[in-house]
Amino acid sequence: MELSDQEQFRRESLNGLREMGIDPYPAAMYPTNAFSDEIKDNFKDEAVEPRKVCIAGRLMSRRIMGKASFIELQDSKGRIQVYITRDDICPGEDKEMYNRVFKKLLDIGDFIGIEGFVFRTQMGEITVHAQKLTVLAKSLRPLPIVKYKDGVAYDRFDDPDLRYRQRYVDLVVNDGVKETFLKRSRIISTMRSVLDAAGYTEVETPILQSIPGGASARPFITHHNSLDIDLYCRIATELYLKRLIVGGFEGVYEIGKNFRNEGMDRTHNPEFTCMELYVSYKDYNWMMDFTESLLEKICLAANGCYESKIGDNVVSFKAPYKRIPILDAIKEKTGFDLNGKSEDEIRSVCKELKMEIDPSMGKGKLIDEIFGEFCEGSFIQPTFITDYPVEMSPLTKMHRSKPGLTERFELMVNGKELANAYSELNDPIDQYERFQDQLRLSQKGDDEAMFIDQDFVRALEYGMPPTSGIGIGIDRLVMLMTGQQAIQEVLFFPQMKPEVPQNQSQEN
Repeated sequence: MELSDQEQFRRESLNGLREMGIDPYPAAMYPTNAFSDEIKDNFKDEAVEPRKVCIAGRLMSRRIMGKASFIELQDSKGRIQVYITRDDICPGEDKEMYNRVFKKLLDIGDFIGIEGFVFRTQMGEITVHAQKLTVLAKSLRPLPIVKYKDGVAYDRFDDPDLRYRQRYVDLVVNDGVKETFLKRSRIISTMRSVLDAAGYTEVETPILQSIPGGASARPFITHHNSLDIDLYCRIATELYLKRLIVGGFEGVYEIGKNFRNEGMDRTHNPEFTCMELYVSYKDYNWMMDFTESLLEKICLAANGCYESKIGDNVVSFKAPYKRIPILDAIKEKTGFDLNGKSEDEIRSVCKELKMEIDPSMGKGKLIDEIFGEFCEGSFIQPTFITDYPVEMSPLTKMHRSKPGLTERFELMVNGKELANAYSELNDPIDQYERFQDQLRLSQKGDDEAMFIDQDFVRALEYGMPPTSGIGIGIDRLVMLMTGQQAIQEVLFFPQMKPEVPQNQSQEN
């Protein structure tokens, strides 16, 4: 491996520390007792005795001024200034230790520990006066620290490909990145606390499944050697969660990864996090009300208010949300009324709308394509799109008063789907016939059509109470709450092509 001049220099510094008897990677625990933000928040000028602290973090900048220096230390909570003098660090006769270690062998990015006391400088900055410095970990690669000259910024770490591949660097040097992921954690924590408080049970279901069910999507396929069978990475948790409703749970939810072997763009990643919830004795009207309440609480926890700014749009999550049937939305945006139309008639409408379609698309897929192209992007404020045709909803209960439609909604926010929910189909005979319809679509070439899950039908035959269920995409929810417009910004490690061919040695 060829090293840059900086990397070679840092390895020489590493060896220099070892020659001086300093372990650049010590194994002992370092006894930190404070963080940068807490030190600043709790500092009191009137304190009689200065507070003694022990902190640790990365060396991010330094200004050397003869026998004294100022450095900036970055820990997990932020940054704080540290004042270092030669006489404090090296109280004995060996002043060369300070000159050699601090001035020559420590580099930006190194982890160090500081023991000292807190004071305020003449410039008014809260600072730690170092009395002891400990090397904790040597950095062998230089951080891309932004430098400014004549108003121009150099060495920015802003290339998306590099940022997503090297998220560990992105988190260190770019302001705001860590806060996005802290908000993500807060969003999931709030969601979990609301569901737990409602009395619902968090569960886990299989990721490797013999049948990819619960959604219409192309699955990832793998092979189990011992059983000598193909398995699928789950595309949804729905069918297993509903089995638990059959088994007697009142309400169950799961927050976990799903996998879909589909395209990648700014709103899609092949693996994504989803929350699915199923509650007995409820319907989709109840679920709309519950969803409004849930999102209000999440937005308040994430942003301190009910609004989130996403690009030029300000989205309000304050209830109530608008509700509109999908066929009404299509009529409003295109002028075509699809109520009661056959597959051939809808295909003709697609041609009039100059849409690209293929013979494998059934009636439901055609309606979905029309809505996606002409309607979806127009719903900026949270809007429930309701009452989908049965051909689009193979797991949904028929509408109680509208023939040919189902009790289903999708929640649109900022022009994208955030959630999908049903009054769940619990008639096993109807469910089996819907699976048969999906099988026919698969035979026509639709590789996203559902498989027939015989065991799930058997479970329904034992009886499932009236149930409402919902799936909420966590990644898109985090995008909305943090104002990010690319899914890669809210995933620590989004899927990317390898840097080198997978069959090529890393040493080549």
